[in-house]
Formats: sequence, structure tokens, C-alpha cells
Amino acid sequence: MFATIGHTFELMKMSWGVLMKDRELMLFPIFSGIGLLLLGLVGGILYSAMPSTSEAGSTSPGNANIAILFVFIVMAYFIMIFFNAALVSAALERLRGGDPNIGSGLSHAAKHIHHIFLWSIISAIVTTILTALKAKSDNFFVRLMFDMIGGVWEFLTFFVVPVMVSEGHGPITSVKRSASIVRETWGRQITASFGFLIVYIIAIIAAVIPSILLFMLLPAAGILFGVIAVGLAVAVIQTLEGIFKAALYDYAMGEQPEGFDLRTLQTAYRYQPQVA
Repeated sequence: MFATIGHTFELMKMSWGVLMKDRELMLFPIFSGIGLLLLGLVGGILYSAMPSTSEAGSTSPGNANIAILFVFIVMAYFIMIFFNAALVSAALERLRGGDPNIGSGLSHAAKHIHHIFLWSIISAIVTTILTALKAKSDNFFVRLMFDMIGGVWEFLTFFVVPVMVSEGHGPITSVKRSASIVRETWGRQITASFGFLIVYIIAIIAAVIPSILLFMLLPAAGILFGVIAVGLAVAVIQTLEGIFKAALYDYAMGEQPEGFDLRTLQTAYRYQPQVA
């Protein structure tokens, strides 16, 4: 566990070095957050305008409401994936010696917008089904099984976005390529030696503590500062994560990502012995 944490921070340190050369990369997660916020506001307005189930004479949501909800889920995924694709595109350009900017990242992502849209639909379907099945069960082992399925799905799709923006494949082929890249580079019996959750937790705590102190003096200012600070903290970590994913993809393609140590990337996944 501690080795994983140390490895994660080492990778974050290298990603930070790349970010310092192109600080504007951090705007992509911010754009994504703004897009999700606007989508949520529109969804809230539409939801408040809809008749309640009691007014409609039903105790369960209608098919129309379910369809609308699913459309919003797809739109949310599209926003996140599109700006993530722009971030990865720009990061790949920097790692290969280029000088990216916001325009180049957005332009490159826009060239693959049809694939991004299809991948958004697939991601929304898979996540919705797994979440619904898990929510319906009270059995701990069944819920754990769906968590494991979700983990396998996340593993198989780790390189989907880099593959789409770099190789131009559609979502299905990108999933296959993503899985094969990991297997061919690090082997079949492997486990990740990095985890970003602890980094997110630390970043959020670092943002919340001064917000609480300010809140004790000026509540309104504390809340505003907290929202901005947490948002920026999450944006920074998401940017670092996107840069790392781009670097790991470049390494798997046999490249030398600028600013990254090959040995560290080589051990991003480690061999997991198969239990007899």
C-alpha cells in the first residue's frame, strides 16, 4: 500500500513538471466542471417544471422521465470525456516536444467528436446498468461482485481516450486496443501500482481546512473560498491524472515522454502472481 502511495506521488511530481510548462492545461477540467454545472442547472429547471408523480396519477417515474434522465447522463459523460480528450491531446503534444494550447487541444478533440459521443453513450449505459443492479441487491457479496466488474471495466478502458485521439479508432476498437496495450506492455497478471484517490483526498483536505478557518470569521467568504479552492484542487489533480495517462500511453507506444522517467512508468503496473 505504502509503495503504491509513494509511486503515485512520484508520478504526480513528474506530471506537475509537465503542467508547469503548460499551466493552461488546467483549464480543461475547469471547462468540464462549468459545463456540468450548467447542465445540472438546466436539469434542475426542467425537473422543477415537470409534474410530480402524484399529479400525474402514478407512483413511479414514466418512461419519458427515464429517457430524459438518461439523455442528461449521456450529456454529462460527453462533457467530461470531451474535455478529457482535449486535455489528453494537449498533453500528448507537450510530451512529444510540441507547444500545445487550449485551442489545439479543443480542435483535436473536436475531430473525434463522433467517437467521443458514441463512447459517452456506451459509458453511460454500462455505468447505469452496473449502478442499478448494485442498488437492487442487499447482498454484500453481490454488491462486491458488481464493484469488481466495474473495476475490470475501468481497467480495460484505461487507455480508451488516448487511443481515440491518437489513433482515431472508434469506441469498440479503442476498448480492445486499451486492454491489449496494458497486457502487451505489462503482462496479463498485473495490478496497478498507482492510486489517485489518496491524492484527491489530500488535495480536498488542504483546500477545506483554510476554508473552515475563514468560515469561522466570515461565513459567506469561507463558503465562497471553499467552493473555489476545492474546485481548483480537483481541477489540478484531474489535470495531473490526464497528463500521467497520456505519458503512460506514450510509454506503451515505445516513446520517451518528455519529463517522465521510463523506469517509473515501467513499474506503474506490477506483476500479480496467479493464485494456484
